[in-house]
Amino acid sequence: MPLSPAKVWRSAVRPATLLASISPIIAGTAVAIDDGGARWWAGLGALVVAVAMQLGVNFANDYSDHVRGADKQRVGPVRASSSGVVKPEHVRIAAGAAFGVAALGGLVLSFAIDWRLIFVGAASILAGWLYTGGPRPYGYLGLGEVFVFVFFGLVATVGTVYVETSQVTPLAAVVGAGMGFLASAILVLNNLRDIDTDAAAGKRTLATRIGRERTRILLLVLVVAAFVMPIAAMAWDLVDENVLVVLLAAPLASVPVYAAFVTTSAPKLVRALQRMAMIELAYALLLTLGLLLAISR
Repeated sequence: MPLSPAKVWRSAVRPATLLASISPIIAGTAVAIDDGGARWWAGLGALVVAVAMQLGVNFANDYSDHVRGADKQRVGPVRASSSGVVKPEHVRIAAGAAFGVAALGGLVLSFAIDWRLIFVGAASILAGWLYTGGPRPYGYLGLGEVFVFVFFGLVATVGTVYVETSQVTPLAAVVGAGMGFLASAILVLNNLRDIDTDAAAGKRTLATRIGRERTRILLLVLVVAAFVMPIAAMAWDLVDENVLVVLLAAPLASVPVYAAFVTTSAPKLVRALQRMAMIELAYALLLTLGLLLAISR
């Protein structure tokens, strides 16, 4: 069946990855409520910024990989720019539009809450474009996981807490780390799936640099670290034992990790990636439940 423009654009959006932008906003809002209150309008603004940022990164990655020839032997979902159905220039425009929405939302939050947030927003957008764009993309230098941990973990979560409460707390940082570990795990699965084609195309992701087996171990470490975070928060008296409800998601997380260790099949690793994105959402929702239970006591 020939690809339609609608199907190609849907693939370019990468719906599963959007969960990685929504989840830290949910978790950050839960922390804000636990801290005594939340500006709901600011939380919604943070959600718009986060989703727009994710779309911008997805479209920019799609376009830049096409320009560099990294998608010639694609094994994962179709990329819009290299599909032959959508013009690459249109994908670049979509990336710019998404980053523009993120910038506009960030400016509104900055002027309403703290003008210094402008610098955080500018750094986020610049990092999003330079991930695979620019003269020396750091995604090709094995630094993609660091970017995801920082911006889709710490910055997204702590930033949400800040715009909703005007403060940064230790709990926000711990929760942000947990979200960052899981978001990085999604990227690790993506790069594990593409390890052979990325190596052939000269795309030096962390997976191509350390090899398949060490990448699998890294995935396991990231997932375990994410579930250590709520235990650490309780040990440091940041929350009570209700937060351990997050551990209910741990058995679910073992499924995509197991798949990564036993298969090299691209379709199976795509499903593992999608499951990991859903696990990050479950993690955020269970964390919210745990914090709400603590408040209601």
